[in-house]
Amino acid sequence: MTTTLLTNISTLVTNDPALGPTPLGLIEDAAVVIENDTIAWVGRSADAPAADTTHDANARAAIPGFVDSHSHLVFAGDRTQEFNARMSGQAYKAGGIRTTVAATRAATDAELGANVARYIGEALRQGTTTFETKSGYGLTVEDEARALRIAAEHTDEVTYLGAHIVAPEYADDPAAYVELVTGEMLDACAPYARWVDVFCEKGAFDGDQARAILLAGKAKGLIPRVHANQLSYGPGVQLAVELDAASADHCTHLTDADVDALASGNTVATLLPGAEFSTRAQWPDARRLLDAGVTVALSTDCNPGSSFTSSMPFCVALAVRDMGMTPDEAVWAATAGGAAALRRTDVGRIAPGARADLALLDAPSHVHLAYRPGVPLISDVWRQGIKCR
Repeated sequence: MTTTLLTNISTLVTNDPALGPTPLGLIEDAAVVIENDTIAWVGRSADAPAADTTHDANARAAIPGFVDSHSHLVFAGDRTQEFNARMSGQAYKAGGIRTTVAATRAATDAELGANVARYIGEALRQGTTTFETKSGYGLTVEDEARALRIAAEHTDEVTYLGAHIVAPEYADDPAAYVELVTGEMLDACAPYARWVDVFCEKGAFDGDQARAILLAGKAKGLIPRVHANQLSYGPGVQLAVELDAASADHCTHLTDADVDALASGNTVATLLPGAEFSTRAQWPDARRLLDAGVTVALSTDCNPGSSFTSSMPFCVALAVRDMGMTPDEAVWAATAGGAAALRRTDVGRIAPGARADLALLDAPSHVHLAYRPGVPLISDVWRQGIKCR
């Protein structure tokens, strides 16, 4: 076993209130000991034990590696023209997904795998050490299964999203497509996935269809998560809570009953500010959710159509500026909140026994992630105990 001491950390975000004040469990003038791939010790630098090697943080802040719990990385093609049109006045509609479906179907496995690796590399350089990603741009049995197989080569957090939209071939018979998604396609995809997801929205799947898809996935051992209430009010959030989904994602249009449901259950509200930024849509009201006691996560929703960003720091800054979150709340949501949305306890925190995922900031405090938006503050990254930047 080898140990590494990170010392002279100006402010350490542990996300463990037992280790320091506030929900962030802050420790000033801190140190961390990594043993192989695990956090072995945290505390003040003056109290740090000896280790095999030492890394001087030079008075930088340290945070847990970001946990990006919602992304769509298995795709091909480009939707620059759609984005340009939207920024020129056209409204965002769910149907744009079909453009990416055509490009993804035409791509080779090697091309899709290279794209996934590229975007993961981008995210890692920006401090993301855990990520979830979905299928949803194939919409045939073969293409959905290969998307999940490719995703599973890069992460354990793989989501079956055959119910992204109704496949073009089934436009006149959505019931038959739901039957495919809950039958042959599910059988082919379930071995590669941990999660099942559905886009419950006008232009995609209604509440009854979404329920059938999620229940079929549960019967195969997959845990539900839901694209809910992004473009309009609808049944998605309350369906997610009813089925004990790990997360309801987007949560832009919420009734009081939706908020009450989220506050009463175990479902995390995952907010995706990159989507609102890239579609000029209404911002989710994070303040309303937090004040009601809802657990909130932040994620990138990285995808080629509505949120083509892999930057969690960017999403933190948006959440603080436009969604009513404090810097502390946004950093917690982007780390521990994402871990909660993936039902993980080994990531999203820096505490003994946790996986050794952390990032040093070229700044004295985590607040700088919102204070200095757009500035590349991530200076060093450890993932599973290995320094990868």
